[in-house]
Amino acid sequence: MTLRVSRTNRAVIVTLPMQCDLRQAGEFLKTQLDWVRERLTNMPELQPFTNDGLVPLRGRPHRIIFAGCRRKMAVVRPYTPLGKHPEIYVYGGTEFASRRLRDWLISEARKDLTERVRWHANNLSLRSGKLSVRDQTSRWGSCSSAGNLSFSWRLIMAPPQILDYVAAHEVCHLAEMNHSSRFWALVQKTCPQTEEAKQWLQVYGLDLHRYGAEN
Repeated sequence: MTLRVSRTNRAVIVTLPMQCDLRQAGEFLKTQLDWVRERLTNMPELQPFTNDGLVPLRGRPHRIIFAGCRRKMAVVRPYTPLGKHPEIYVYGGTEFASRRLRDWLISEARKDLTERVRWHANNLSLRSGKLSVRDQTSRWGSCSSAGNLSFSWRLIMAPPQILDYVAAHEVCHLAEMNHSSRFWALVQKTCPQTEEAKQWLQVYGLDLHRYGAEN
């Protein structure tokens, strides 16, 4: 039996062998309660999208402002006042402001990822298929055997070089559907900051999953 705490969905996950029953699993979990409590207690707090809250956008913290209904204004508008935190204004009724901000972040992620996938594919003389953006929790990107690429929209919260690395990583799978030395040489060729980006994701990546949590 193994036990782990998932930081992305804040769940306790117990893996059992086929011959183990639920009673044994319960007894095993009881012996590990202090370990579980410690890890759950040390997790960073969830950060729902609320008025006056913070969300990172392309690596920079932005203050969220639910601005209410105003005519002839974009649904969401980033703004940087002189000498202050960058801000994101979300217009319209406040009851759906969190959803509008999330949808806008997804569209921004799609825009940035589309541009970087196109750049890396052209740089390596490769052709990608359909690009999709989802709320993936187990990986930042994936490449199907048909050449379709899928990414986590939360990459828009990371610094641009991190999003760029993930885009390059999945584009390289169009040529090498593996993690061989040839694959990593190809990634390094088109994305020189590969090692720095990998380290950033290992240290800070899981923290991006706490933003936008539903109350």
